[in-house]
Amino acid sequence: TQFPSYFLLLPLLLIVILPCVERHVPKKTVCPKSRLERKTVKEEEEDRLPEEDRWGQLLPEEVLVSIFQMLVVQDGAVPFLCRVSRVCRLWNAAAATLTLWRKVAVNHCWIQPARGQTEKTSNRIKETFTWLAENRFSQLRDFTLCHWATSVDFALQTVSEFCPQLRSVHLSYCRGVTGSGLRSLGLRSRSLQRLNLQHSEVAIAVRLMRLSFQKGFCPDLELLEVNKKLDSKDTELSVCFQSLQKACPKLKAMRKRGESEAGFPLLDEFCIANTEYSYMTDQVLLDVLFGSTRLRVLDLRGSTRITTFVSLCLPELECLFWGQYFTKNIGFTSVKKNLQLLMEKWGPTLQQLDITNQPFTEADLQVALAFLAQVAEADTLLSLNLSGTKITAPVVERMTALGYLNLSSCRNLPRGVKKIYRSQEEIQELLANLH
Repeated sequence: TQFPSYFLLLPLLLIVILPCVERHVPKKTVCPKSRLERKTVKEEEEDRLPEEDRWGQLLPEEVLVSIFQMLVVQDGAVPFLCRVSRVCRLWNAAAATLTLWRKVAVNHCWIQPARGQTEKTSNRIKETFTWLAENRFSQLRDFTLCHWATSVDFALQTVSEFCPQLRSVHLSYCRGVTGSGLRSLGLRSRSLQRLNLQHSEVAIAVRLMRLSFQKGFCPDLELLEVNKKLDSKDTELSVCFQSLQKACPKLKAMRKRGESEAGFPLLDEFCIANTEYSYMTDQVLLDVLFGSTRLRVLDLRGSTRITTFVSLCLPELECLFWGQYFTKNIGFTSVKKNLQLLMEKWGPTLQQLDITNQPFTEADLQVALAFLAQVAEADTLLSLNLSGTKITAPVVERMTALGYLNLSSCRNLPRGVKKIYRSQEEIQELLANLH
């Protein structure tokens, strides 16, 4: 309250002007309210809001959980659930529903440009991650970590400790992966079925995985995907496939980006297509596919060091792709022999055969294809690619179901014949012209 600077006193006819003495108003002391009192005041303020502004607080919790579930599928659990939990008590309770946290992807933490992560920031990240693991991740099944340059091992150790239902782990573009994190997964995550390390630094991790898997860790693992590039011709494969096969009998797919793949008892397709120098030899291939009795499709395109003798130790195939495409060694590889060994082993079951640019001799091709025509069932072989080979006359009279035949770039064939035939009618017309 403001007061005037003077008073007017009118005793009779005398006017006296006296200065105003400032009044002393004692200040009111405000005691800080406790956290519980502040929360009560906030709740009272929320209750005084108009009903049309309180629609979010009036929804049934199960309805709100269903809404959150749809948004989590679209946007992910983090950071969406962390943000909506700060809206009100009801939303916090709905966001704490453990079934919403079964699939979580955690991206990198934001840091100002040209500044490293301080120790204080790193500790806060670890505290937050630990709290989430303890209070939200008990039903976590699918975990993804993206673009983490530090604390990757800490994250793996934390989720393996507090997430007994963990089924899948994906590290995308992460750095600093060491053996402690992977060892923790092997020891504690006994239900782990998928481990994807693609696009992460795993040069050391692959060797450590071998040490972990050979002790029998992760017996339910079904998918293993790693990233490993071989930079020199003297580099050897760093994965012990025998240990993996023994420790992970349920493995159905292994993808090792680079030069090798792995086969296991349930494996039915194996692809190692390559356009550069191939390090895969007969012995390595047999070690990889040892015990893969269900193998149906074998893709060895670009594998110039593989010979026909591998057919003696592999199961019957339905599809064999062994062409040489866009390799630097076409025209310089040594002559290959004994194509008939492949036909004797796989001829009765083959549906697709591709031997593009393979350097077999004319006599070897003739004998092998003649034998294939004899042993193949009338409706078995559907596709045959002989492009770039030294074939002189295709032997396909008994292969009535053949619907694709590639004779392009076959120098020993007459003009007008060296092309691709994409139907049975075109192939029958070819046979008529050759006769």
